[in-house]
Amino acid sequence: MFQTGLAVFGAASLVCATADSVGALVAARAVQGVGASMLSPVALAIVVNAMPDPRERAQAIGIWASVFGLSMAAGPITGGVLVAELGWRSLFWAGLPVVAAALLLSVVFVPESRGPRARRLDVPGQVLLSTAIAVWVGVLIEGPRIGWTAPAALAAYGIGAVATAGLVRVESRRAEPLMDPGLFRSPAFSGAVLGAVAVFVALNVTLLLNTLYLQHARGFTPPAAGLATLPMAVGATVCAPWSGRLVGRRGARLPLTLAGGFLTGGGLCLVGLDRTTGLPLLLLAYSLIGIGFGFANAPITNTAVSGLPSARAGVAGAITSTARQVGSALGIALAGGLMANSTPAALAHASRPGWILVAACGLLLLVLAHAARTKHAGGHGA
Repeated sequence: MFQTGLAVFGAASLVCATADSVGALVAARAVQGVGASMLSPVALAIVVNAMPDPRERAQAIGIWASVFGLSMAAGPITGGVLVAELGWRSLFWAGLPVVAAALLLSVVFVPESRGPRARRLDVPGQVLLSTAIAVWVGVLIEGPRIGWTAPAALAAYGIGAVATAGLVRVESRRAEPLMDPGLFRSPAFSGAVLGAVAVFVALNVTLLLNTLYLQHARGFTPPAAGLATLPMAVGATVCAPWSGRLVGRRGARLPLTLAGGFLTGGGLCLVGLDRTTGLPLLLLAYSLIGIGFGFANAPITNTAVSGLPSARAGVAGAITSTARQVGSALGIALAGGLMANSTPAALAHASRPGWILVAACGLLLLVLAHAARTKHAGGHGA
């Protein structure tokens, strides 16, 4: 499955690089998403199967989470340079050698692992989940433009509510559901999923608001805007492995507390943002948010897969991966809604509720940390 995901992602990247219309580009990007959806859950399953010891697994998940930080470092800077110098198509061409290398390494080094039997495809659950997510995110994106009480918005609320209720009902009655409701009976697992949504809402609100503010309100070039986010990426990369070690030794509470505190502090630094905010304060805020993100991933991910048989690790990983993607979509939709129709001069003021939202996500992690049961070497509480 991991190699299939890489192959699909690589093929879609090639189509993106050669797309001759917006429609073709959007369709290929959707296929990229399909390929990417196969990677993260399977990667977690590989880690769980390769690291049966809870302490080693927590540390490995911390290292795995640090890859997010590396991508945060490489993505904006490399992307900014490529777009400025070679155009947007170069973004997709540049990814093809990385995909090829990953595919080769996975064939050589990654051992095959699978559940005792294949699970059936849950088509009704997939359709209802996709519908619910698409409708709610679509409402958040289009609400500022069409009006929150417009007939189209009201119809969307109804469709989203029906799809959500239908998903819960269908999944609770299926023998092999897409999202096993039984997993959510565990407060630890539910907290991990909620924490994953909150972390990625905060991250994506930060990334979008930062990009729009620096490039449109402050006039930064794309490479310069990428460099400005470097402290965020460094904080995430350095703190993720440290967080994994803390989870392995002391459980989830301490790293979650640190994550919540740093995220809250970073958001609060920018609630008074304006066009003349000093660069030192911006870099401090980005550093705090990156550190918070680095500390958050290991306890959340380890909690989601701990205490489950290794055969269920892929399911738990898939649900937390979905939670991350939902958080990403919500974060982009919320940040985009805040900045809709804002002139460059008004962008800073319009972004202030977004920074309050980032701080609120940090406070939620603090609540989850307070509820966590500290368990040595297992990280089961979250």
